[in-house]
Amino acid sequence: MNWLLIFLAFSSWAAGEDGSQLEISHLARSLQPGEAVLLKAHSPVPLSSMQVEAFGKAFVFYPTEDGRVWEGLVGIDLETTPDDYSLSLTGSTIGGVPVEATYSLRVLDKEFPTRRLTVEEKFVNPPQQELERIRRESKRTREIFAAFNPERIWNSSFQSPVPGAPTSGFGKRSILNGQPRSPHTGTDFDADEGTPVKSPNTGKVVLVSPLYYSGNTIILDHGQGLYSYFGHLSRFAVAEGDRVSPGEVIGYVGATGRVTGPHLHWTVRLNGTRIDPLSLIAILSDQDGE
Repeated sequence: MNWLLIFLAFSSWAAGEDGSQLEISHLARSLQPGEAVLLKAHSPVPLSSMQVEAFGKAFVFYPTEDGRVWEGLVGIDLETTPDDYSLSLTGSTIGGVPVEATYSLRVLDKEFPTRRLTVEEKFVNPPQQELERIRRESKRTREIFAAFNPERIWNSSFQSPVPGAPTSGFGKRSILNGQPRSPHTGTDFDADEGTPVKSPNTGKVVLVSPLYYSGNTIILDHGQGLYSYFGHLSRFAVAEGDRVSPGEVIGYVGATGRVTGPHLHWTVRLNGTRIDPLSLIAILSDQDGE
């Protein structure tokens, strides 16, 4: 798939507090708003922990090789202003010696296209009796995305949840029935109603519910602040509290909620940052080929 093939990879050296050198590198489809970035830190001595402060948020790392190689996902939010950003890495050796380093990323500008859709009027200007429901559902999903599970549930690469091609890109500015609305914070996939939706990776089911705007919705917690949100399903195949494996069917494509026809909407949140699911697939799929 040609939308997975372009990456940027750079590395630099930075001194730790103990005088050792950390080799820091990153892999990204691009350094633009809405992208996931995979950071990697090589240490000459084993470390017991590593995290990074980036774009005003903390992102955790995980060890990949005997404590000397640590990786971490960082999200560049959809609304990030193009600029040079300094990332602060902090960790500790097995012996308790602090390790600190900095790494720079230059976020470039990105122009998102505009989409114009015609939907049922109740999904543009909801009736008064639905407003409390909408507020309640919004609060619930915000609380889910704000919760941090320190366990890394996901493993290896992420896969597309349906075989269809992406049809409506992440970040598009939406005009619904002639009225400007918030940008599209997920990716839509073309699929017939009833198409099985498969879990893109290991995860815990933390929400199974019909929501006003996104219809029948499932949220998976992949751990370490990473969540998948699937909307507009026709029906569910899992329950809250289930743990699902990569490729396991969690539901079926539908046309519930605010839609113009059957399709799958997939949103990803990483510590609250809004990132394109396709960027996550791209950088982690590339790792499998190394």
